[in-house]
Amino acid sequence: MSEIKVPAMGESITEGTVSRWMVKEGDTVNQGDVLLELETDKVNIEISAEESGVLEKIIRQEGETVEIGETIGTLSVGTGGGSAPAASEPAAVESKPEAPAAAPAPVAAPPESSDSTKTASPSARKLARERGIELDQVQSKDPIGRVYQEDVKSHGSQPSAPVAPAATKAPASAPSAPAAGASTFTKPVERQRMSRRRATIAKRLVEAQQTAAMLTTFNEVDMTAIMDVRKRRKDKFKEKHDINLGFMSFFTKAVVGALKKFPTINAEIDGEDVVLKKFYDIGIAVSAKEGLVVPVVRDADRLGFAEIERSIADLASKARSNTLALSDLQGGTFTITNGGTFGSLLSTPILNTPQVGILGMHKIQLRPVAIDAERMENRPMMYIALSYDHRIIDGSEAVRFLVTVKELLEDPESLLIEG
Repeated sequence: MSEIKVPAMGESITEGTVSRWMVKEGDTVNQGDVLLELETDKVNIEISAEESGVLEKIIRQEGETVEIGETIGTLSVGTGGGSAPAASEPAAVESKPEAPAAAPAPVAAPPESSDSTKTASPSARKLARERGIELDQVQSKDPIGRVYQEDVKSHGSQPSAPVAPAATKAPASAPSAPAAGASTFTKPVERQRMSRRRATIAKRLVEAQQTAAMLTTFNEVDMTAIMDVRKRRKDKFKEKHDINLGFMSFFTKAVVGALKKFPTINAEIDGEDVVLKKFYDIGIAVSAKEGLVVPVVRDADRLGFAEIERSIADLASKARSNTLALSDLQGGTFTITNGGTFGSLLSTPILNTPQVGILGMHKIQLRPVAIDAERMENRPMMYIALSYDHRIIDGSEAVRFLVTVKELLEDPESLLIEG
């Protein structure tokens, strides 16, 4: 018998959540077959079979949190196989009953006695208790009848109140009591548990606001020159480099040029020290299905426009296919986020700690601009925003940084020199 264990997943990751099992108990697997997917704070990781055999037992179910090195299943090595465990076996995992919130029965009895005829995952039992659902009433989609969390979710959206063991049906005139600790709704709702990544994003954003003295300054960029360059060069650029010339390479180069001029914005705080970074690994925020991720373009100061565009396209593709590696996400020095992709005209981006600066791009929109005292023209304008940590960056420095970014973007040729 071989144990299936949670592998080491990087220095900053100590645990994960079982996202889904790709195989069932009793299935035959070959060496290298993917057994399950683990969701971590940063990326999803597939765990493959190290040997051929039969999946004998699943110890940790979907939705459960597991730690590095923990055994989450067993494999019978060889083709002789093993068989699926008896229906009563998984129930032993959930053998620690909790006292019900309702009035205790005269004689101590397990609170889950009403669903003892069904085998279910711990997460399914927990959700059923929270919603007041009898497991015997839940239809299972599993071939052997085991109830999973998804079965409970699809059973019905109306929670019923827990009933004391000896109680009879309440009179029709008596209103039913809400489940303990649950919000009451008079109209249909759907309750969804946060994914591990979404919960981590929420935690990091709150921490950033609580720990940094965050402030945002704004400016606007006339995009006429960049749009002219793209219009004139895009076909030859695509033909030569096999990649489109987008806006992100211009902004990445402008940010690098401004960071060289204002190095404190490329730093981080370590206790009472300021760590000034002499390299330029620029994070590019990408919206993926599981939430925002920030893969990193390494040594952006040494890359040409085509290399930057290719790196960003590759990282965005990995993010959307959920194949980013931990190394793709670690060690950025500054972040660029583009809310304009979704139509945002103005926003205040939140710091990607421990970084102390983040640039927000926005929608390009035609606006009337005064060319001189007598002339007005409609120009493609973009609002840009710099959020920064006021603990080490003064307001004047932040404003001058953003003005430098603006000036570099409005004179694209200067990017070849400054960037």
